[in-house]
Amino acid sequence: MLIKSIHRSLDELINLLGQLSDHDYSKPCEALSNSSIGEHTRHILEMFQCLDKSYDSGVLNYDQRERNIQIQTETDYAKQCIFEIKRSLKSENKILYLEQFIDGLTMRIQTNYYRELLYNLEHCIHHQALIKVAVLQYKNVMVHENFGVARSTIEYRKQCVQ
Repeated sequence: MLIKSIHRSLDELINLLGQLSDHDYSKPCEALSNSSIGEHTRHILEMFQCLDKSYDSGVLNYDQRERNIQIQTETDYAKQCIFEIKRSLKSENKILYLEQFIDGLTMRIQTNYYRELLYNLEHCIHHQALIKVAVLQYKNVMVHENFGVARSTIEYRKQCVQ
């Protein structure tokens, strides 16, 4: 179910990218403190890529992710990266160690692959909510009403309707 939810969120992102020109995708948005839709998309994708690259070694450090400007400037390249991420998702859970540099010290805590997938899904949804704010300036771009909405909120709304 987790991987299916990740696929759904990434497919929503692919749908959005298919509606944007590279110019609009990489254009700074005042409502996002002058960051672009592309920058938020790059951030989402690089977190997933970092997790994938860390799977075999078992040591994950999101601060050491690659920062590929091409992802934030070219929608076709970003879509290609999304397809690669979807293909790379592993079905087997395993123990990982998350490293983080905080206040001059490197911490290492135990986590697992599924926990980090869940974190990346929630992180993706959070940034999709920000992207949705930037998309409001484009009248010709359509996003699903649940784009950028947490799964728990969607379920809660369904219960309220009943």
